[in-house]
Amino acid sequence: MSNKLTELNRRDFLTTTARTCFGVTLGGSMAQLFTSPAFAAAPTALANGGGKAKHVIYLYMSGGMTHLDTFDPKPQAGAAIHGDKKAINTKADGVQLSEYLPNLARHADKLAIIRSMNTTQGAHGPGKYFMRTGYTQRSSITHPSAGGWVNKLAEPINKTIPGFVTISCGNGHPGAGFMEPNLQPLPIGDASSGLQNSTIPKHTTESEFHQQLNLREELDHDFDKKFSPGHKDVRAYTEMYNAAVKIMRSEDLAAFDLSKESSTVHKLYGPSKFAKGCMLARRLVEKGVRFVEVELGGFDWHNDVFGNADEQLPVLDQAFAALIEDLKVKGLLDSTLIVLATEFGRTPKLTPEGGRNHFPKAFSCIMAGGGTKGGYVHGETDATGSTVTKDKVSAPDFNASIGHALGIPYDHVIHSASKRPFKMASREGKPILDLFG
Repeated sequence: MSNKLTELNRRDFLTTTARTCFGVTLGGSMAQLFTSPAFAAAPTALANGGGKAKHVIYLYMSGGMTHLDTFDPKPQAGAAIHGDKKAINTKADGVQLSEYLPNLARHADKLAIIRSMNTTQGAHGPGKYFMRTGYTQRSSITHPSAGGWVNKLAEPINKTIPGFVTISCGNGHPGAGFMEPNLQPLPIGDASSGLQNSTIPKHTTESEFHQQLNLREELDHDFDKKFSPGHKDVRAYTEMYNAAVKIMRSEDLAAFDLSKESSTVHKLYGPSKFAKGCMLARRLVEKGVRFVEVELGGFDWHNDVFGNADEQLPVLDQAFAALIEDLKVKGLLDSTLIVLATEFGRTPKLTPEGGRNHFPKAFSCIMAGGGTKGGYVHGETDATGSTVTKDKVSAPDFNASIGHALGIPYDHVIHSASKRPFKMASREGKPILDLFG
């Protein structure tokens, strides 16, 4: 065998080794290791005078969550808009939510509700991308999501577990975009299954495992010596591989095992896949992970909005309320910013099919914990939920607010491999300072 491996042969070897030694393949966000340009700037320390949050749990409602049937109800608008559904009082004086959210109503004193979101994107893909990154989608570049920026700009708390984890988010997530490959999120497909293939296979002894690692180092020696000094992707891949071995040996691996939680906690969150994702997010925050995103899909309700709401919203209501309660009990709510976001709202007027179509002009998002005001409503829409009438908020503003909550420099400029300048707040984003007490 030649001592000089081409980059392609090296990738093939490492992929095969990962499959046989670790039982994993490279896919999803990790596939960007050799497709995303590397980025050179060093991590930036937390900005002085920043917010109280140390972590973010980002709950993404995929499909365009209706604001009228959740956080901005308008029962006075009549049956053509609101059907026969009611608004209910909450623990926050003067704040009402949809009748679908009774558990969250009991925690409304901890919610900062943004009822004045507005976007320029009315299609799902571009809308999700814009909300997560603050930038309009382009074919020539992938912008970092808020999680990528946090992973880049905030010093790691736990160096064993990746600082950015996505749960049930699929392969279309922008991740860390053009930033260094080692800043890409660790993707978890199913929270109940935990971190798969993270232990030594049963057929491999400890001795054989070390022999495989030593063989990899031997085969990589000449390649690394030649390319690592000047090739950021090579260094990043080596760091990722070593990190995988490190977490296999760490007690922190148990954070991914939901069977460690009591039956009482499982009952609190509920049985849904989303509920398990929220529970895993809390466990990861306990271990020092900076940013965890959990996705709940199925909000594209063009037909039978109330039938869909009957099935979907109780899942959100129970899991979100349980997450707030759980973090509060464990003393983590003040240091953890919970974010709930979606790509756009739904049309106020019901369609003949009883559904709601895409509506970028107005929708709602939520922040809780992490130094935000509880029982607070920011912005307003008109009597039918059709137009923002006060304190309009954009996706760049929303992302800047996440940065502000963490005390990181959301307006700090970094450059892509093509030397173009970017920042977490986009060019025009400003934090919503009124959200913070």
